[in-house]
Amino acid sequence: MKLFRVAFHNYDKIYELFAERVAQAEIYGLIEISGLRFGEQSLLVVDPAEEKLRAEFEAVESFMIPLQAVIRIDQVEKTGVAKILPADESNIRPFPVVPRKKSE
Repeated sequence: MKLFRVAFHNYDKIYELFAERVAQAEIYGLIEISGLRFGEQSLLVVDPAEEKLRAEFEAVESFMIPLQAVIRIDQVEKTGVAKILPADESNIRPFPVVPRKKSE
């Protein structure tokens, strides 16, 4: 089974999730992510960021994000810790979108 780590911008945060499937969506310009995987839960150590992500995506089978929101997609061997990082403390910036000029 393939496993992917996906990092993307979501408002003013950077989300890093693990998923079984990442593909181009049927809607142009969107990436579809499904089969989310979270690390094993432990009664001793609870990561609040991962618990927030687990709660946010609890009933989600798949979701789509704009291509320009994607920072990185890596194929990995095992699930790590899902994270929410503040974008302002990161040196990662979204790809700039240049406005189109109006035709004359």
